[in-house]
Amino acid sequence: MNERIALVRKSLGLTQEKFAEQVGLSRNFMWMIESGTRVPSDRTISDICREFNVNETWLRTGEGEMFNQITRSEKITSFLTEITEDEGDDFKRRFVEMLAELEPEDWKLLERMAEKLQKKEGNP
Repeated sequence: MNERIALVRKSLGLTQEKFAEQVGLSRNFMWMIESGTRVPSDRTISDICREFNVNETWLRTGEGEMFNQITRSEKITSFLTEITEDEGDDFKRRFVEMLAELEPEDWKLLERMAEKLQKKEGNP
């Protein structure tokens, strides 16, 4: 399992320190897990899976896909949760607020514009 944990971390482009921080471990303990000198607890395994959307069966056994597949609805929900948790005035939040106020005819216009852009990108 230590090799799979290292693979998850590397595939996410995280240092041992950043990875450990996100699951509440020290960098040194993370190094010990990856080197095989320590075995992660069930809680640590659960934390890794939750924090990084890792398939627990894969992490424990190597069977299946590394990451859990998420649906489009789950992606949208996650994105909106992230935006609503931050009360700042960043572009993402302002953009979603603007979208929420669109009328049906505005949506039709946006759809036509997106279709034109898609056709234009397909034909350079």
